[in-house]
Amino acid sequence: MAEAHSAVAFSFTVTPDGYDVRINHEALKAVWESGVVSWKKRIGKLKNNIHNGVFPASLYSWLIVVTIVLAVQLVSYDPSFGFIQLIHLHIPYVNSASSSLLGLYISTIVFGTLIWIAKFLVLKYLLKLLLSYHKWIYEVHGRTSFTTKLWFTLIKLYGGRKPLLMSYQASIPKLPVPDLRSSVNNYLNSVQHLMPAEKYKEVETLADDFCKGVGKKFQRYLILKSWWATNYVSDWWEEYIYLRGRSPIMINSNYYGLDALLVHNTSVQAARAANLIYAMLMYRREVDREELRPILINNVVPLCSAQYERQFNTTRIPGIETDKLVHFKESNHITVYHKGRYFKVLIKHKQRFLKPAELEIIFQKILDDNSAPMEGEEHLAALTAGERIPWAKARQEYFNHGKNKTSLDAIEKAAFCVTFDTEPQEYDPKDPSKLDRYGKAMIHGKGYDRWFDKSFTFVVCSNGQIGFNAEHSWADAPIMAHMWEVVVTREHILLGADAPLMAQTWEACQQHELRHGADAPVMAQLWEIAQDEQYKLGYDEKGHCLGTPECEPPHPIRLHWEIPTPCIDVIESSFQVATKLMNDLDLHIMMFTEFGKGFVKTCKVSPDAFIQAALQLTYYRMENKFCLTYESSMTRLFREGRTETVRSCTAEVCNFALALNEGKPKSECIKLLNKAAETHQKLYRDTMTGRGVDRHLFCLYVVSKYLDIESPFLSKALSEPWKLSTSQTPHQQTDRLDLNKYPDRICGGGGFGPVTDDGYGVSYIIAGEDTIFFHISCKVSCPHTDSHKFGATLKKSLCDMREMFSKN
Repeated sequence: MAEAHSAVAFSFTVTPDGYDVRINHEALKAVWESGVVSWKKRIGKLKNNIHNGVFPASLYSWLIVVTIVLAVQLVSYDPSFGFIQLIHLHIPYVNSASSSLLGLYISTIVFGTLIWIAKFLVLKYLLKLLLSYHKWIYEVHGRTSFTTKLWFTLIKLYGGRKPLLMSYQASIPKLPVPDLRSSVNNYLNSVQHLMPAEKYKEVETLADDFCKGVGKKFQRYLILKSWWATNYVSDWWEEYIYLRGRSPIMINSNYYGLDALLVHNTSVQAARAANLIYAMLMYRREVDREELRPILINNVVPLCSAQYERQFNTTRIPGIETDKLVHFKESNHITVYHKGRYFKVLIKHKQRFLKPAELEIIFQKILDDNSAPMEGEEHLAALTAGERIPWAKARQEYFNHGKNKTSLDAIEKAAFCVTFDTEPQEYDPKDPSKLDRYGKAMIHGKGYDRWFDKSFTFVVCSNGQIGFNAEHSWADAPIMAHMWEVVVTREHILLGADAPLMAQTWEACQQHELRHGADAPVMAQLWEIAQDEQYKLGYDEKGHCLGTPECEPPHPIRLHWEIPTPCIDVIESSFQVATKLMNDLDLHIMMFTEFGKGFVKTCKVSPDAFIQAALQLTYYRMENKFCLTYESSMTRLFREGRTETVRSCTAEVCNFALALNEGKPKSECIKLLNKAAETHQKLYRDTMTGRGVDRHLFCLYVVSKYLDIESPFLSKALSEPWKLSTSQTPHQQTDRLDLNKYPDRICGGGGFGPVTDDGYGVSYIIAGEDTIFFHISCKVSCPHTDSHKFGATLKKSLCDMREMFSKN
């Protein structure tokens, strides 16, 4: 009650003795400060919108243009050829100015402004034309044409020195609709060598009939959509591939990420959580303010940044027929799960973010809390792990009022969720099975200790190791990988630097007295962090957060539930579904250290093409056949682009795998590998530049369903299973950490579940010059698949390919 009374800023009562007016000055001050912060955000948002709206021009250029026009006008030369006089005579209020000279000045400023508006519109259109040029991506590195060099120079000039996160958005071109016949022919080329001749002939006939018949009609509708939609694929892809799926999203859709495995910063669970969560909140602030630097290929070509907008404050709400994504503009709290209890943790105190040392105190209170979970609370998140329809019905019936609604709102409106695990996880070279358990803990946990609907759940193990579980519909893995890299790097910058040097210079950095003489890259990164509210991530000799609390941190708020017995039955039913899924997952994480991209580059082969060839060789050795293979590629060169499929099991790579497996001469195998790599690179570049096959066919299929017209070709093409689903996790999207100097800071990457019941899911991350992580998943229930056997075979395949290049 005391808290409730202190929260009232103004009270007015009538008593027998008169009026009683009470004013709580602290509450009024808090209201005032909250309003100031809100207006600052609005002004900052307006400023960014104006900056992005006129980009690649700037507001300063308006002043320059108007000044030049005024100067020319003052020397009695009319730069407008009479247009200024026209404005002076016919624009209301200008022609009635107090003096003709003032009216002339106003008319000149108006004319200069019109010239400036025309300028930035032309510049924006020219930038969009420049970004529509994609021949640069097909050119061999080191042999860049003059046209591409000129193009790179123009893009650099247009981009300026410090573009905001969303500056390029309005200039990024739309994803084009590929030619119908080209997509169909590319599809046929990708399956011809995987089908018997008779079956292929049948598919070829269906394809020809489709192109000559209903395909043309579907294509016209798709072109019409591309004219008015920002991206003709993304909305349908999000809705029909993710949100309309009624099966569990745990394992089937969500993916996970691991910590940097070779370093162990601290074993104090609360301290590690506090440092990393603070870094995440700083990252969120950079995204909100658009201060985060957009990803630029070769530091020149921008990628679409639209997916960053829903990274925080976002949750997936279950529905009977389809789910929906809900994004909240603001969130000043996170939710924490520990030993079956949920807590709401405020992340601000008097309009400032809590410091790591203050957050550590809050988290330690949660860890020390021995209260028992309420009835039904411990397994509550199993609802998000099971089938979607039971969860949607339960949410509608049992969580729409009272304590349950209040507590559920606290989870769904949180910036993100945090789970404190009670078990340790680690990488142990003497026991590889520990790494497998680490991965399984991140992808599904216990089936009830991750809120799988949240955009991501940050997991902190009992020994301080970390990871995350991310929902897939709001964005793709590179967005989470970007945040993960920035957040973990901020911690490693200080931990990886020379300790005496950091101790001597940190105080100077906080006082803005940084001078030359120290290691420039380290100091530059340190200075960047020091300026960011002077926060420092790091640990003292006992493993606790650096710094001292500046206030009494708010207590964690225990969430309360009143879950009736029928709802508990639904929760337990969902938990049984989750348990079955967990027990059926066979996950193996392999740290391959025989060689990495350093060796592959000496072979003059693309590292990605090299690994894809090894995967085809491995699958063939496992199954004695080849299969349709999915490799994820991005289409973020286009506005709101997400992913496209590289059909990486080409005829060329199959020829290479057969030749190496049959012991053909090394020179012949190398020649076939180079040819396969060239084909693979072309396919990858085609998908990146909007010439992919699968998203086009998928959208044609959606059109056919809207028109209620069946297409045997589309049904056949889209029903073929991807028995080998692969994806490369990006590493070092930023230049914040020098892995050549600190090779032990490599990240373990992440993975996902198998796409089919009898197939494999393989995620890999080229973590350094000498290390590659592979995350291999399949199902225990399938007698033909084995992740550990696949990993051992893959290791042999890679070593055989290395031997192929040996001089002896």
